[in-house]
Amino acid sequence: MKPELLTTIRTLLAQGATQREIERFTGVDRKTIRRYQRANSSGVATGAEAGDEQIPPPRPPAPTLSACAPHRAWIEAQVELGRNAVSIYQDLVELHGFAHSYNSVKRFVASLKRRAPERFDVLEFLPGEEAQVDYGQGAPTLHANGKYRRPYLFVMTLKFSGKSFRKVVWQTSQETWARLHEEAFRALGGCCKYVVLDNLKEGVIRPDIYAPELNPVYAAMLAHYSAVADPCRVRDPNRKGTVENAIQHTQTTALKGRRFESIEAQNEWLAHWEERWAAPRIHGRKKRQVAELFREEQPHLQPLPASGFAFFRQSVRTVDDAGLVQVEGSYYAALPAAPHGEVTVRAFAQSIEILDARGQLLRRHPKAARKGAFVLEGTDRIFNPSRETTRMLARMDKIGPRTAAFARELFARLGRPGQRAIYGLVQLPRRYTRADIEAVCAQLLAADCLSYAAVKRALERRQAAAASPPATTSVEGPQIRPITDYQSFWETHTRTHHDDGDLDGHVHH
Repeated sequence: MKPELLTTIRTLLAQGATQREIERFTGVDRKTIRRYQRANSSGVATGAEAGDEQIPPPRPPAPTLSACAPHRAWIEAQVELGRNAVSIYQDLVELHGFAHSYNSVKRFVASLKRRAPERFDVLEFLPGEEAQVDYGQGAPTLHANGKYRRPYLFVMTLKFSGKSFRKVVWQTSQETWARLHEEAFRALGGCCKYVVLDNLKEGVIRPDIYAPELNPVYAAMLAHYSAVADPCRVRDPNRKGTVENAIQHTQTTALKGRRFESIEAQNEWLAHWEERWAAPRIHGRKKRQVAELFREEQPHLQPLPASGFAFFRQSVRTVDDAGLVQVEGSYYAALPAAPHGEVTVRAFAQSIEILDARGQLLRRHPKAARKGAFVLEGTDRIFNPSRETTRMLARMDKIGPRTAAFARELFARLGRPGQRAIYGLVQLPRRYTRADIEAVCAQLLAADCLSYAAVKRALERRQAAAASPPATTSVEGPQIRPITDYQSFWETHTRTHHDDGDLDGHVHH
């Protein structure tokens, strides 16, 4: 029963009112009134009328000093270092002879950790200096599968003015993230110097407080617009509180309770809502219109480049034995990159770029029109000897140095047809001696007659000459006339020729 109602009942009883009258006046049941009346008649103190008969409540115990108080300065220093209560208790026992329980230390450390709320500085930036970006969730939108889904809501907010660009997309990727930035720069009419983002995979591949690794497409796009990415530290969302508030404002005000039949309809509504309601609103802290602040900030934005950014897909490829890399099903020359080395490939809409490990451009090719095509210039079409050719040239060294030199020179001049000749040279030791092969190859190499057929003929002649004895010459025999017959013939012929000459001379004379 409430104290004031109990006081009313006691007062009416003291004035002689009946239980029924008190029930009508207070609404309290007569049985309850009767119980209080009996308590008063029996002399039990129930209220203020008991006076001095009441026993005063006990006073709260005086605060006791913690056993850790003598070590307060040392414990505070350890807490500042981030140490927990267990380690502090163990050092108190070991170093200071602490004889009390661990719970005493635990309570004392907990009291020290009760700090005032963390303070946050107000981040102020110059016009055009910083923009903050992030993803949120859009309103339910009819998807191609016939169901309503929430698309990704991209928001870029200028820190100085609070002016925002908003767009929803179904899918997000590294390229989509970069394209949304470019659209935002174009819509705002310029770009800022710094872009603050969190460590989502579309923007930051490897978070690091000192040297974060950015998505290469995103980094190249920002460089094209002369902007620099400034990722937040991990689990530090307050660094980009402006865009966080812009996303929340968009979700609770522009999109709350709405549904859209297409993603285009939602983007049209967001653009209308920004111009009609968001831009004319009064900035909560600066007490000025966002549109007015943006008109002041826009001249300080960096000018847009004449052409848009050429988007690409970047990947790492290994150069094969022919000096080629495979990109999207086609093959491109990567020389002067070494075979079996890795190169970076950027696939643009109409071209392919191949870069080395330092990011230096090695080659640029037009993109192949179909899969399976080979894109390489005539100077790139060198004959790369196969492993079998290398093995055969090594076998030529076993025959002799002149034969090996003959084979290498033959292969260097003839290329693939010369490879067939080397197959024939490898088989020669089966029929001819190594000394003969060496001698013949030395003679032909000196005469610059590089032909497998010439080697073969020379070896055959050598083999035939070695198999048959040399022929002897004779001046007598049944088939040979005597030398006197030849002498008589020449004398008769000479005399006849002399007489004919005299007759001719007499006639002419």
